[in-house]
Amino acid sequence: MTAYWISLYRETTDEAKLAAYATLAGPALEAAGGTFLARGLPEQTYEAGEATRSVLLEFASVEAAVAAHDSPAYQEALAALDGGAVRDLRIVPGV
Repeated sequence: MTAYWISLYRETTDEAKLAAYATLAGPALEAAGGTFLARGLPEQTYEAGEATRSVLLEFASVEAAVAAHDSPAYQEALAALDGGAVRDLRIVPGV
């Protein structure tokens, strides 16, 4: 079953660290089978109205998404982020 990696950036605390993370994270997640479906700032917000950066990836399964997160390449990206952003990351199974 398809799974989706949803990451919402609540706050950026260090642009340089975020840039270093992005340089490593994109290739790591794609190499692990992830496909970027959306990323960037919202064009429109509703309800809570948080206009924060959002990232949506598709994976073949929850297991594949978890494996991507736990991979050495993505862990290297997380080390580069090192507190440079406050994020809410979740992996959700498709329907």
